[in-house]
Amino acid sequence: MIENLSEFCSSGTLCSTRQIDVNENVTLQAITFTPANPNGNPEVVFVPGWISLMSGWKKALIEMSRDFTIHYVETREKKSANVRGKVSFEVEDFARDIAAVIDAFGLKDREYILGGSSLGATAIVDSFRFLSNRPLCLALIGVNAVFYMPKFGMSIVRIFPPRLYIVFKPILKWYLRTFRLDIKNDYAQYEKYCRNIESADPWRLKKSALAFVRYSIWDRLQDIDIPTLLFGASKDELHNMENILRINQSLPGSTYVDLEINSNTHNELMVMEMRKFLTKITPTAKA
Repeated sequence: MIENLSEFCSSGTLCSTRQIDVNENVTLQAITFTPANPNGNPEVVFVPGWISLMSGWKKALIEMSRDFTIHYVETREKKSANVRGKVSFEVEDFARDIAAVIDAFGLKDREYILGGSSLGATAIVDSFRFLSNRPLCLALIGVNAVFYMPKFGMSIVRIFPPRLYIVFKPILKWYLRTFRLDIKNDYAQYEKYCRNIESADPWRLKKSALAFVRYSIWDRLQDIDIPTLLFGASKDELHNMENILRINQSLPGSTYVDLEINSNTHNELMVMEMRKFLTKITPTAKA
């Protein structure tokens, strides 16, 4: 539980938490930020990435909460989730969770924005087939088409006992900074992922990692028939730019924005682009 939610939103914002039963075995935590002076913008359901911490979204949440009601949904692999019994961590499970959360909030058809990052963005695309009420638009940040892991990495994940995660953490950080992240152009991204690694639940981390490598998004894109704002970061080596551009070409209602580095997709720049996009598809919206 985050102790001081007021640090993650603009002045005067009302903050609340809610536990949502998405099925008989899983309860998710959702945090709602309600602006002091709402201006009629659609509510935002935001689904962060795999093992992502709210601290990585602080700048974006402060800016967004100025004029959007935000439902920040923490997914089932995070420590805030209450997981009971035998639980699956396939992308489809995350997708069904999103649909259940939207139903729980009673959001109406075409009257909310559904946004997310990385795994969250992928799960949003997959969730489209399960939604009772569809969003006005999607905002997808660094969406993963597939989840790449080298063979040696998969071998380590399969045989490594989660109780020894403390030994594995420095190896994972070394791998990221040496082979997957551009720490010269975006050291903040590396720091963010280090915090995520430190806070992750090792049992859920292993189960989800083994499940994700079997996933591909390509047969889900045909379901998306609403305006989509697609964010990429051309200098972000962790999220495959070729696949993101292919997704953009596959979605007829997609608008692509390159924010160059991962940190920019997590700060005020992303929110400003979202406001611009909203004015294009909803004339009454305010930039």
